[in-house]
Amino acid sequence: MSEVTMDTLVSLCKRRGFVFQSSEIYGGLSSAWDYGPLGIALKKNIQEFWWKEMTRLHDNIVGIDAAIMMHPRVWEASGHVENFTDPLVDCKKCKMRFREDKIPEENAKNKICPECGGELTATRRFNLMFKTHIGPVEDDNNNIVYLRPETAQGIYVNFKNVVQNCRMKVPFGIAQVGKAFRNEIVTKNFIFRTCEFEQMEMQYFVQPEDDMKWFEYWRGERWNYYKKMGIRENKLRWHQHGPDELAHYAKCAYDIEYEFPMGFQELEGVHNRTDYDLTRHTQYSGKDQSYLEEGTNRKFIPYIIETSAGLTRNVLMVLSDAYEEQQVAEGDTRVVLHFHPNIAPIKLAVFPLVKKDGLAELASDIEHNLRDEFATYYDQSGAIGRRYRRQDEVGTPYCITVDYQTKEDNTVTLRFRDSMEQVRVKIDEIPAFIRKADKEYKRV
Repeated sequence: MSEVTMDTLVSLCKRRGFVFQSSEIYGGLSSAWDYGPLGIALKKNIQEFWWKEMTRLHDNIVGIDAAIMMHPRVWEASGHVENFTDPLVDCKKCKMRFREDKIPEENAKNKICPECGGELTATRRFNLMFKTHIGPVEDDNNNIVYLRPETAQGIYVNFKNVVQNCRMKVPFGIAQVGKAFRNEIVTKNFIFRTCEFEQMEMQYFVQPEDDMKWFEYWRGERWNYYKKMGIRENKLRWHQHGPDELAHYAKCAYDIEYEFPMGFQELEGVHNRTDYDLTRHTQYSGKDQSYLEEGTNRKFIPYIIETSAGLTRNVLMVLSDAYEEQQVAEGDTRVVLHFHPNIAPIKLAVFPLVKKDGLAELASDIEHNLRDEFATYYDQSGAIGRRYRRQDEVGTPYCITVDYQTKEDNTVTLRFRDSMEQVRVKIDEIPAFIRKADKEYKRV
């Protein structure tokens, strides 16, 4: 299997309606991307896969959806106003701007621009939060708000609400999926690093003495999640944060990294944040965020185990991992996306063998009847082989062909994407057959 390149993925995504450059008719906007019909379906399926894994399959994890704009004191308490910065340098000649830690060491040492050889300015700190104003007066500092750079703080400030109103007992978790914004200077590699992105985060509140037990538990759970999604395990690895990498709030931190086309990069972080966050919000808000343990009457600030994944990075990972060009016969190549059936944008495509003799009408009826349970697609254009290839290229796991035998015995031909195996299935047994195939799916 040949390794996929980023150029190949970008081309496929535009050609087949996964991802488009934002505002492309105006020349585009750097670091901004729009999700097309197949892209939004894939993204929503990944989100639902994560949500089910993190909430529905656990007795003690609930979800919230916090506001993007929050009281500015939240970001003072979290440390973002003071610490959420990048070291920047500018070229005095070509005016290019660089993160100091991302330019070659020799250039940084000699203050030489890596693009034109001009002189670089002294390093300055740049806060990554987007700042805006709420209300009609923009020059009033009292009206400054920020677009959130992470979703976690919305969970922390609702900790007491969830405990009191949902009767949650430590240990328990709060999950959230939502937009975050970072004014990144270095944005590249397609949708991997963008200024606007979506996070899938779960904050797990635990007794301080049990922090490392739950930390290791969630490391295992998050690794198994990607295996359940069908991601190749040899493309994943752990990276432990050394002393110089640990965030100011972290006791211990690991990243799950995936081998993207540009190499291994962070996919998800699992962090032991100690009691830093709730302690800080207690100090800055004046509201006690401690927890009273039922039965013991012990009062404590819970430690927090965080799992934080990028939804947009998950989309890129899934596309990278699924893509394959196969030689199926001499001179015949097919492009196939090996999506797990539970996240594929289209679950089931239905074709009539030909458009005449009532086959098209019968196929259309079958497709309409399956829509309620599955994401379906109907196609009657072109040779049947070409229709199969089109669905392979967008990752559709199952294709159904309605032929003349269908009119005789109410069976259809069902084709599997990965193996290209074909079987006959009765029309009324299609839903049960698909559900069983989903549960038994193993990538070929």
